[in-house]
Amino acid sequence: MPHVYTLLGVSDPFDPLNRYTTSIILPLPVLALVRLLISLYAFVTIFFTFGWDCTHGQTREARRWFSYFTNLTYSGLAFYFLFSGLHTLSYTVRGKSWLNSWPRPLQAAHAIYYTTIVTFPPLVTIVYWAVLYENPWFEVEVQAWSNVSKHGLNSLFALLEILLPRTKPPPPLHLAFLIFILALYLSLAYLSQAVQGFYPYSFLDPSEGGSGKVAAYCFGILAAICVIFGVVWCIIWFRCWVAGRLGLDHDRGAIKKRQRTLGDSTVDQDVEELKG
Repeated sequence: MPHVYTLLGVSDPFDPLNRYTTSIILPLPVLALVRLLISLYAFVTIFFTFGWDCTHGQTREARRWFSYFTNLTYSGLAFYFLFSGLHTLSYTVRGKSWLNSWPRPLQAAHAIYYTTIVTFPPLVTIVYWAVLYENPWFEVEVQAWSNVSKHGLNSLFALLEILLPRTKPPPPLHLAFLIFILALYLSLAYLSQAVQGFYPYSFLDPSEGGSGKVAAYCFGILAAICVIFGVVWCIIWFRCWVAGRLGLDHDRGAIKKRQRTLGDSTVDQDVEELKG
């Protein structure tokens, strides 16, 4: 089991350099505030959209809300930024992240969660604007705002999580979890058709182009998430390399403290990376 945690990027102790809770450029309170404000914005978008749909004769859309991958990933953004903001806030106040005291399975889940946050939003944005969106622009301002938030700002939020924290590139095994999650969503999409009588996305409907077209779209999305994972991995690696070269590490005190108290080999390796 420890070997599995290593493959998932979960060290023992977990995150000894506090990479998930600190930033290469932002002070701790500012990072916590940014994350919590993004969470607040996402939750406001979700609940306002629900309220608007229910009060403007679109209750059916509200009932179908969780059948859409877009909405599921946007909800994931809202909760991720809430918890990551609280983790950073707890580290700011107590000098120890709330995340570091969690059981290892939850720490592993958080590591995978982070990977979904930096990869799924770009996938949603690309598929929506390249495949699903059709002119004209939205006549109702609320719908325009909601769609821009969920299909545009979502990738901006993901980009901030790629660039601002001190996280390392996600382990390759995380890609298998991304593919597994997409397969689970595919099951949910067809369950929605069986239970509620609709396909969340038209390209999943075999009656519109045949099973071959559906399979082509599915394999296209599979290829897209692999490419996105690779691009995100490279960007994070490059950010780590630049930060190490420029000395943009804001937690050197924690490094020295961990070295003195733990003598952890992972810490020693990270210190060498920072020097290099």
